[in-house]
Amino acid sequence: MDLGRVSDTALRRMGGKLAAGERLTTHDALDLYRTSDLSGLGYLADTVNRAKNGDVVTFAANQHINPTNVCVLRTTCTFCGYARLPKEAGAYRYTLDQVLAEAAHAADGLTREFHIVGGLDMQAGLEYYQAMFRALKSQFPHVHIKALTAVEIAHIARIEKMTWRDVLIALREAGLDTLPGGGAETFSAAVREQIAGKKLAGADYIGVHRTAHELGIRSNCTMLYGHVETLEDRVAHLAMLRGLQDETGGFLAYIPLAYHPDDNELGRQLGRQGTSTQGVDDLKMVAVGRLFLDNFQHVKSHWIMVTPFLSQIALHYGVNDIEGTVVREKIYHAVGAHTPQGMTLDQVLALIRGAGKQPAERDSLYRILRTFDASVPPGAVPV
Repeated sequence: MDLGRVSDTALRRMGGKLAAGERLTTHDALDLYRTSDLSGLGYLADTVNRAKNGDVVTFAANQHINPTNVCVLRTTCTFCGYARLPKEAGAYRYTLDQVLAEAAHAADGLTREFHIVGGLDMQAGLEYYQAMFRALKSQFPHVHIKALTAVEIAHIARIEKMTWRDVLIALREAGLDTLPGGGAETFSAAVREQIAGKKLAGADYIGVHRTAHELGIRSNCTMLYGHVETLEDRVAHLAMLRGLQDETGGFLAYIPLAYHPDDNELGRQLGRQGTSTQGVDDLKMVAVGRLFLDNFQHVKSHWIMVTPFLSQIALHYGVNDIEGTVVREKIYHAVGAHTPQGMTLDQVLALIRGAGKQPAERDSLYRILRTFDASVPPGAVPV
C-alpha cells in the first residue's frame, strides 16, 4: 500500500493499520467520514477492494416487483413517498395474476432474480406471499426469489401471530431464497423516532436477519443516509452490522442507500425539496463501508439512488457490485429519484468498462455466471 498517495495524517495511520491486517475501530470510522482527503480515502478503499475482488465488478440481471404500496406506517415513516393508506388515491395491491403479468419479463430466460418488496399491508399476509412465491417458482423455476425486508417479515409474524423463525421457514418452503437488506434505515433510536417512529427497531432488524442466517437464508444489509443522522449514528449502525457478520457470516453485501427528499414529509420538514445527497458524501459512504466492514466481501452501489455516473466513480471507492438491470423500480422513484427505471445489459457493461473494470454477471449468491472481457471462471466467487 503506497501511503505516499494519502495526505491526511489520520488516513495514513489507518492505512498502516490496514496494511498490518489490523481492524479499524469506531473512532477510526469517524475519522474516515471526517477526512477532507477524498482521493486518499478512495485509494485506501480501492486498494482493500482490489485485494478482495481484483478488478471484477459484478451485477445481476434482476427485476423489481413491488406488489403493494398499502402500508400501516403511511403516516409515521416521514421519509417515504411510496406508501398509501388502503383507501387513499393511488393505493394498490396486486392480484396473483398481476404479479405474474409483471414477472412475465423473465420469460426470456435472462432475468435471474426477482427482488420483491412493498408496504406493510394488513391484507398481504403469509398466505398472500406463499401463493405468490409458489406461482413464481412454478412459472420461472430458474429465477431466484429475494424478497421481503426484515420489517415485512416482522409485520407478517405480527399479523399471523407467529414467530419470525416460523414465518421464514414457511416462506422458504414456498420458494423464498434470500432476504433483501431494506428497512434498516438508520438504527439510532433517536433518528428512528424522527423519521420512522413505529418502524421495527434496529435491534429487531438485526434479530430477524440473525434468525434468517441461522436458517441458512442469506441476506443483504443497508443504511439510509443523508437525512437527520449524525456521523456517530452512521458508525454505530455499521458496528451493529459488522457485529452480526462476525457472529453469523450471513450477510452477502452492504448497500448504502441515499435519502431522497422529494415527495415526502421529512423533506418538507427539512426544507430539502429538490435537493439530494452530495457526491462526496455518497463516495464516503461506500468507501467507509468497505474499510470498516472488513468481514464483508461485497459492497454495492445502488445506481437508481445515486445515478449511474456516481456509481461508476464509486467503482474506484471500494465498490465491487452495482445494482443490476432492474426493470420498473417504483419505491425510490416515488420519492424523487430521476434515474431510469432500468438499464439494458449493454448500458451496464458500458458503465463498468468505462471505469476500467471487468464486468461479470453473477447470481444472487455472488457466484459468477458469465464474464465479459475477463477470464474469471463461471461459478467462481471473486476473492
